[in-house]
Amino acid sequence: MATQVIERFWNDLITDIKSNKISLPDLPEIVLKTRKLLDDENSTANQIARAISSDATITARMLRLVNSPLYRTDHKIEDIKMAITRLGNKNVRSVITTLAMEQLYNTTYSKPIQQILRETWEHGAHVAALSFLIARDYTSLDPDEAMLAGLIHDIGNLPILEYIEVAPNVMINEAAMHKVIDVLHTRVGKLILQIWGFSDDLITVVSEHENVMRDPALDADYTDIVIVSNLLVHIGSKHPHAQLDWSQIPAFRRLGMSPEETIKIVKDASEELCEIRELFAAP
Repeated sequence: MATQVIERFWNDLITDIKSNKISLPDLPEIVLKTRKLLDDENSTANQIARAISSDATITARMLRLVNSPLYRTDHKIEDIKMAITRLGNKNVRSVITTLAMEQLYNTTYSKPIQQILRETWEHGAHVAALSFLIARDYTSLDPDEAMLAGLIHDIGNLPILEYIEVAPNVMINEAAMHKVIDVLHTRVGKLILQIWGFSDDLITVVSEHENVMRDPALDADYTDIVIVSNLLVHIGSKHPHAQLDWSQIPAFRRLGMSPEETIKIVKDASEELCEIRELFAAP
């Protein structure tokens, strides 16, 4: 698909977003409510617990999460207030956002679009699980934030798919659709996270995770983790990422890990990774 066609698609999409013909996804209500309380230093743990408990699905997922292998909890956590204490307010923000993201993937679009959404969600869940483990076991970075970074790294797919689905002037075949997504999802993802008010670290993840040769003169960050996790997901496949010379990819060096070590990590943690991925049931 010619570059000029992709750029025209991008310009048309941005024009329709600005004219409110296409809407960027909103953060789920439970995330907005919880964020507001967490940002208020006068909020109590009881208030935060009540807000989270108002959403039965998120409550069940959060309790399942904090009692999962991710957190290696010695004693079973039986209520949301205990979960908040276990996680701490900062991590509650990441965890609630992570658990609520599924809501954005529940649509009534055509079967081909729904299939891509399911694949995006499942891929994100796989990258999220790997990102959590790498951050927890091999870096000083926050594993909950790494998990969120992994889950949302392809968030830019959502408005692109909506635009293909609902805009009557967008005539595009399957091959062209995947090309548009590949080229534009990082730009759209950056726009979404800027509007949501996410941290610069997470904005960098969504905008730069496809740049596998990225090598900033900084300490290892969440983008490095997601780049490596995104590569690991494709081990043994015909995906272009699996055909690269991973020894030349700076993210491994920046994390202090060799490609061989990371592959061993995946093999050694396969059971735990499966349990983590099951926490993110496909919508």
